[in-house]
Amino acid sequence: MTQEPAQRLWMRLPRLCWAMIPELDTERLRLRALHLDDLDAYAQMYADPEVMRFLGEGAPLDRAAAFRSMALHLGHWQLRGYGQWALEERSTGTFVGRAGLWQPDGWPGLEVGWVLGRDSWGRGYATEAGQAAIDYAFDVLRADGVISLIRPDNKASIRVAERLGESYQGNVQLLGSDACVYGKRRLVSRA
Repeated sequence: MTQEPAQRLWMRLPRLCWAMIPELDTERLRLRALHLDDLDAYAQMYADPEVMRFLGEGAPLDRAAAFRSMALHLGHWQLRGYGQWALEERSTGTFVGRAGLWQPDGWPGLEVGWVLGRDSWGRGYATEAGQAAIDYAFDVLRADGVISLIRPDNKASIRVAERLGESYQGNVQLLGSDACVYGKRRLVSRA
């Protein structure tokens, strides 16, 4: 029996890891694992000052930092068993952003969040993906609630949170800036 060269084994490992991240389909989107093939579109999204205005430090990221962001989100799946999905248009296969669940150590709660490339704004994709992530949090993870942490001037994301049924809970200091906390509790049926 011959051993597979190490290079070929390492080339297959990412595909093995993807199998642990569930795929979800909505009406127009596929929520799936981030792939290295997404890097060009992901880096373009993170290089856009308007996209990044309300994220992190509010500044665009270069390609290397975008790569590290992708790795961070994939690592979150390994550590928590849930995380952010790549958003792909089902009809075209086009990468349009990322959305899902996020709770790094010390975070104020299980966050549902979204980031879309500017070409995909205003189409309802954030609401569609956000609802899929909330359903996953409540139905699969059995979470008691979710929050969204949104900068006060980010009116578009506030509207998304409200469409998702989240209500304003207060403000917190997050990464050196004020953030509005929107939240929603899981409804528990009394059967």
